Amino acid sequence: MHLQRYPLLVSLCTMTLLLSACVPSDTSGTSPSASDSSGSDHGEVTGATQVAEPPLQLLSIDDSGNVGLRDLLDDSTTELGTIPAPQSTATDGRYVFANTPDGLHILDSGTWTWDHVDHFHYYRSAPSIIGAITGEGPATVATGPLSTAGTTGVFFSGSREAVLLDNSALAEGTIVELFRISSDLDAGLVVPLGDGALVAEAADGVSASAENTVAKLRYYSTDGEPTDFSAPCRAAAGTITTRVGAVIGCADGAILATLDGDSPVFERIPYPANAHADPAVAFDGRKGRPTVAALAGTSGFWLLDTRERTWRLVETEHPLVRVSAVDDSDGHVVAVDHEGRVSVFLAESGEEVATTQPLVAALSDPVALAGLTLVVDAQRAYVNAASEGVVYEIAFADDARIARTLSTPTAPSYFAEVGR
Repeated sequence: MHLQRYPLLVSLCTMTLLLSACVPSDTSGTSPSASDSSGSDHGEVTGATQVAEPPLQLLSIDDSGNVGLRDLLDDSTTELGTIPAPQSTATDGRYVFANTPDGLHILDSGTWTWDHVDHFHYYRSAPSIIGAITGEGPATVATGPLSTAGTTGVFFSGSREAVLLDNSALAEGTIVELFRISSDLDAGLVVPLGDGALVAEAADGVSASAENTVAKLRYYSTDGEPTDFSAPCRAAAGTITTRVGAVIGCADGAILATLDGDSPVFERIPYPANAHADPAVAFDGRKGRPTVAALAGTSGFWLLDTRERTWRLVETEHPLVRVSAVDDSDGHVVAVDHEGRVSVFLAESGEEVATTQPLVAALSDPVALAGLTLVVDAQRAYVNAASEGVVYEIAFADDARIARTLSTPTAPSYFAEVGR
């Protein structure tokens, strides 16, 4: 919510700012890391300033690795520096993790939101390029609900290494590896959960190079020691943290991982028996919400409600290349199709209620497609048109109206909305 659109709330927040942020929030469900979100620091970091509304920015990276920030509230811009040429990116809403030939570079936007379940706290600090984590091959990144507490998981496919990072150290501008362990998989996952992480493994007695390797998820403690807690998950791919818990995609559905005290609990959410579509291999949605979306091959998209433990397949007229669930009161789902159009669907009916003209070109180019990003917040969706050098801000609830065409200080070959 942009508080500048709500003057009364601005006044109330200004009066009580140092006590707590007073923006109305969704309090349904439970925090995925309740122990983290109840910390006494409320996300504070030395040198940071608490502010009255979400400090939303666009972080952009061009093909050469030049990094810039554009503030979505006052339109100010900053050029942050340069990293090696990126190949892909991931974000938790504060940090941007950029895969480069020299490893995984971590960029700190200096803006973040602390989710306190029934309200939020918002912070600004100086942005920076923190540094890089060494490792070979593309890295798969999995993040938790909070940027100043908990952990971040990284899996390097080339060197087959699983790494767990300390978020409290990242918040202070340093990289601390809680563990780095060797894996027997070419493609793996390290998923933060409580004080440890779930690590994908090959099944006992099965070669890691075997086709359709039966894999499992094992819980590792913070110091990298395996525990007896595990769950089968064939062809594990894709993960996201929701309001309910950590989601990991499997060939036959998903695993929802939560904590009972210090012990992980695994729930299997199978695909509907009568739904025939490719499995989900990547999930996306508004940060902190229970329902997320995933592509269903060329058939349409999946919706996974982690609160109800249900899947729903929505078939679409055109194949999609990106999809994200807003999970608001109207159930908006935003997608980009193979022609570069942005479409809006309603989750309950599956109806396509709005679509734009083609906004994004060159989606047949694998490099351009790799950099295409769709992100949603409570009011807007953002998608980058790298060849045009702009990011479109779309009012998805208002007939997919293009609210703003935003230029960024560096070409948005890759971008992220940060401050969330």
